[in-house]
Amino acid sequence: MSGRARLTVFAALATLFTAWSLNPLVESGGWLPQAALLLALQSAVGAGARRVPLARTLTVAAQVLVSLLALMLVFGGKVQSVAGDGLLDYLVTDFGALFRQGVQDVNEFAMPAPLTDGIRLLLVSGVLLIGLLVDLLAVTVRTAAAAGLPLLALYSVAAGLSGAATGSGGASWFSFLLAGTGYLLLLLSEGRDRLAQWGRVFGAAPPSSRGKVAAGYSGGAQALAPVRTGRRIGAVALGLALAVPAVLPSLGTGVLGPGGGVGEGEGNGLGPSIQAVNPLVSLQSSLNTQDNRVVLRYRTDSPQLSEQYLRILALDEFNGIKWEASGRALTDVPKRMPNPPGVSDGVLNGATEVQTFISSAQTYAQRYLPMPYPATGVEIAGKWRFEPAGRTLVGDQLGKDKFQNAQGVQYSVRSLLLNPTAEQLRSAPAANPEIAAEYTKVPDNLPEVVVRTAREVTRGTKDDYSAAVKLQDYFAVSGGFRYDTKVSSGTGSQAIAKFLADKEGFCVHFAFSMASMARTLGIPARVAVGFTPGVKQSDGVVNVSMRDAHAWPELYFEGVGWTRFEPTPRSGITVPDYSRPTAPQTLPSAPTAAPSASAAQPSAGPSTADDCPADQKKLGECGPAAAQRNTGSGGDGPSAGTVLAWTAAGVLLLGLPVLPFLWRRRLRARRLGSGQVLAAWRETGDAAWDVGIAPDEALSPRGAADRVVSLGRLDAEAADAVRRVAGAVERALYAPPGAEPSYGELARDVLLARTGLLAGVSRVVRLRALFLPPSGARVLWAVSSRWSALTERLAAALSRTLSRIPLRGRG
Repeated sequence: MSGRARLTVFAALATLFTAWSLNPLVESGGWLPQAALLLALQSAVGAGARRVPLARTLTVAAQVLVSLLALMLVFGGKVQSVAGDGLLDYLVTDFGALFRQGVQDVNEFAMPAPLTDGIRLLLVSGVLLIGLLVDLLAVTVRTAAAAGLPLLALYSVAAGLSGAATGSGGASWFSFLLAGTGYLLLLLSEGRDRLAQWGRVFGAAPPSSRGKVAAGYSGGAQALAPVRTGRRIGAVALGLALAVPAVLPSLGTGVLGPGGGVGEGEGNGLGPSIQAVNPLVSLQSSLNTQDNRVVLRYRTDSPQLSEQYLRILALDEFNGIKWEASGRALTDVPKRMPNPPGVSDGVLNGATEVQTFISSAQTYAQRYLPMPYPATGVEIAGKWRFEPAGRTLVGDQLGKDKFQNAQGVQYSVRSLLLNPTAEQLRSAPAANPEIAAEYTKVPDNLPEVVVRTAREVTRGTKDDYSAAVKLQDYFAVSGGFRYDTKVSSGTGSQAIAKFLADKEGFCVHFAFSMASMARTLGIPARVAVGFTPGVKQSDGVVNVSMRDAHAWPELYFEGVGWTRFEPTPRSGITVPDYSRPTAPQTLPSAPTAAPSASAAQPSAGPSTADDCPADQKKLGECGPAAAQRNTGSGGDGPSAGTVLAWTAAGVLLLGLPVLPFLWRRRLRARRLGSGQVLAAWRETGDAAWDVGIAPDEALSPRGAADRVVSLGRLDAEAADAVRRVAGAVERALYAPPGAEPSYGELARDVLLARTGLLAGVSRVVRLRALFLPPSGARVLWAVSSRWSALTERLAAALSRTLSRIPLRGRG
């Protein structure tokens, strides 16, 4: 196998090894063999085109054309096209529709996403694009080091997205090892090919001749082959990159580590603790998804299905940037959970114990266990831990980078159905000082408009309960807010101010804003995340789907405990009886429609009840909300498209400084490879120009050589090389045809002169000569010359056209 063929193989392997890091983004790795086959086809086309040989641009064009045709043949026909049934529709229209469907799937599905045809197309075509860039840089242009930029871009995107999806720091150590190994093999292959062009690879003398070392050889020490040394250096560097994050705890949450996920870290001696995490990464995408899959099914004996919220965890810390779960110690799951905090005996005596049997889907792989609040007992298999303050169950660590989750589990939960009255809430005493101190904290950067709005809305209220109801009514009824899952408003302090100004958002914004405003009024508040009750089927089973994901505020009242409020004006959501300003005579016992389904496809039809109060109509009690969503885009975190766009921009910015270096290197190789004396002389002049010796076209070759030697302060060897090149130019210009001798050492003398010129300048000038060469002005001259020639041709053509127009009638 030739050196270039070997380099082609290792370029494809480096791309394929790096593409492995994309596997955690989807549920199945079935796309990878397909990508490998098409990548091999693309590399084979490039190898064949270079062997012909074709020009570099034609080589890349052939690879692009064959890759596109292969993608169209593989993925064409996956989407039913309405434009026609011809070959063009099959290969182009359906292919484009599938690509758009893939982009939509990426924006809708939470990771790991199902391997739909659209997502498969995006993965395979992305790997082919990176493979084309790596093949271009490493094999066609012969700069394997620069090929690390597209490989780094591919790995960075995979590590960032997989880290956001799993709550970890990024890709696994194995993915990093594969990517690093592929890049090292590519570099070593190129190094071996370059050494082979010089002849035999220098190394140690044969064992039989080690005692016959010539005089002057230092002690007969064994010399290592450069390739072998490079392998050892690469292996040591890769090993250190894997070992250092494991040894230093501060690096454990980097690109390689699993990160401080839930259930890890230090607690207070009771066991691991919940770290500050944000479980809302996929909430908006779940609400917007078109694939409304069922994630939970349950049966319950609760008499009030509308109160059967499945709560995951509570976000109790607001740092000004986001709401998150604070670090708390975890304990073993008790057989009987303690009574919920702050609930008096009077409220407990009026509560009803409810039994719920829950089954989660195989696609639900979260580490938090959805349960009704407040749960008093859980029966579930596996390793789980209990967080008492939030009454949350969290999957324990099962091994390195592996944790217990709720995927496909079946469990039963005993919980209390509390029925506090408005009078109990209104007469609640002051909150426990510890509770009040912790849950009324607001960040220093909270805008004044939040505090001012809270005071204006609750003006005239005499107790915390009345203030809470006023806040709920402001967001859900009287404030003019609109429910829209497409809005991107963030979750920080400034985002809350923006939400209050724009008055549109979805449950996250309503819950965060009401909880923040309640805290400014001295009412302890936090935000709960989970699912609304779902839709009851004819067989009694209740289905909870992805669009039932929800967030709501919980406010604390002494004697009643943490109490749910509903500020979100979302169709189908039932407002708790105790939080109604005036309770109606007839109350629904179950939601009339799936909350999320109604929110996804609102109906414009009027309410069937003519006497439905305005507040209930807006809350979804008497019919669906009429407000339509806009078509904006966004989310709390960056989407996959945003990450890809920023990564591409970063790669472009990193690559811009390298372009002049690559251009000069390519131009030098072409000039010296041509064997022409005048091209070599021009390269010598440009090498002097790059270090600050501008060309002087008025001088003869000999005078120009003396000027370069003098201004460049060249040593004797480099000076002789410049003069030999100048002499060759004189012979080429003035010797009779056929009398000029051949000059086999032309390229060697030019490179020797260039080395001498670079050695005689400072480091700053040397770097400028490499990355910002002044001889690059030739590019501008060439562009200007071609533009002038083009304008002259256009002017001449226009003049000829006008001259053919008959003069009759020009009057």
